[in-house]
Amino acid sequence: MTLITAAPPRVVIVDDHRLFRSGVRAEIGDRVAVVAEADDVGSAVETIERWSPDVVLLDVHLPSGSGREVIESVTAAGVETRFLALSVSDAAEDVIAVVRAGARGYVTKSISGDDLVDAIIRVRDGDAVFSPRLAGFVLDAFATDTVGVAGPSPTRTSTG
Repeated sequence: MTLITAAPPRVVIVDDHRLFRSGVRAEIGDRVAVVAEADDVGSAVETIERWSPDVVLLDVHLPSGSGREVIESVTAAGVETRFLALSVSDAAEDVIAVVRAGARGYVTKSISGDDLVDAIIRVRDGDAVFSPRLAGFVLDAFATDTVGVAGPSPTRTSTG
């Protein structure tokens, strides 16, 4: 019996701290194929366009801009990839900004290596992945956005 296993996800790491990128590489080991790295918006967009990775691990705050800008530029260029925000920030506005731009997930830098590999694979496969606290921000933001979209809320009438 032959067991077929999926190839490891091809990943680009975008973070302005070289030491952090090295640490991520060490934590995820050979379970993920890190094909390239970038440290600012411009180099991130060029690198992603060149490599077309399965998943981009994306910091939301970069010296030359934001993770949202990277997502928007790559999307406008027609590159098909998925984004997983990996940030120290757990601020609602950061989470919502990258999700609205098209990120499939958002996890904080306190995540374990095993959980990060799992999140990368799940995002590559089409799932959305959020740290539990951050998922609430996303649900709240989209619940607010959809008020009134499907028509008026049902009202109760009293028969008397």
